[in-house]
Amino acid sequence: MSLCLLLVSVACSSTNLMAQNNKNEIAKIESKVKEIYTAMVVKDKDVLEDLTLEKLSYGHSNGKIENKSEYVDGVLNGSFQFTSITPIDQTISIVDDVGIVRHVFNGEGINNGMPAKVNIGCLLIFQKGNGNWKLLARQAFKL
Repeated sequence: MSLCLLLVSVACSSTNLMAQNNKNEIAKIESKVKEIYTAMVVKDKDVLEDLTLEKLSYGHSNGKIENKSEYVDGVLNGSFQFTSITPIDQTISIVDDVGIVRHVFNGEGINNGMPAKVNIGCLLIFQKGNGNWKLLARQAFKL
């Protein structure tokens, strides 16, 4: 009977450890989302390039798809310049080395010299490599 209790105890400890590790990874992804959005507001090219994978596929709510260099250039030199970005109702789940983020992308900025607001749905896919989470894909959609 004591062997059975020991096995149950080990199984519970293992499950708790996996749950804690998952919470830690979710917190890391949440941090990466914040870092990317802050970099978009302050136009930090180095951070944007560091937090995105070379094969980035960045989809806008109007259907336009950009690769990594087009995305970074658009943030730095595009007609829309963000002054704030806030993810709302965010959920994050992890499957192996893939992080799935969904939220409402709420932003404010200047579009061609005029104040503008953005309120769209957003799906981000992060991939973990060498211990770091990086953005692999993003697709926005109209709400």
